[in-house]
Amino acid sequence: MRVLGIDPGTAIVGFSILDFENSKFKVIDYGCVYTDKDLPMEERLCKIYSELTEIIKKYQPTDMAIEELFYFKNNKTVISVAQARGVIILCGNQNNLKINHYTPLQVKTGITGYGKAEKKQVQLMVQKILSLDEIPKPDDAADALAIAITHINSINSGFFSRGLNDKLSTKNLPKTKISAKEYRELILNGGN
Repeated sequence: MRVLGIDPGTAIVGFSILDFENSKFKVIDYGCVYTDKDLPMEERLCKIYSELTEIIKKYQPTDMAIEELFYFKNNKTVISVAQARGVIILCGNQNNLKINHYTPLQVKTGITGYGKAEKKQVQLMVQKILSLDEIPKPDDAADALAIAITHINSINSGFFSRGLNDKLSTKNLPKTKISAKEYRELILNGGN
């Protein structure tokens, strides 16, 4: 299985290409697509589309895993990121990828076992899971790797496809970090 992980944005789109064979992850590539803030939005969106198309043609993934939009303080930002996300989904669809969407809660839970994990915790786990010498940079690329890992793990475990994520929310997660045993119990009890 080859997965294209996407952390959507307007100025920076994080991407990753991961293979998963024989129960092992293999990092093929990761990085970012950058757009200039001084360009008109339509040109920025076209650049995102064309560069992702080239990445897809070069690596030929079968699946795209993209993060859902979360809360933004600035309405202008959420609209522009939503536009970029739409272009990214269109690009994946036109290149016949299976498109899968993951919330930030799903990614944090899938990587660390804790839905309120901090960005640094997620990055350290990505480094460990992929046996990398250092935390991948920049942050957007590290996030794209986390999204791809989450997708691969969800396919292999059926974790998110069983609807558990509908039951898990930040409201019913403990206020402190939880142990692996507590995490397993949380999953077995359907998030309650």
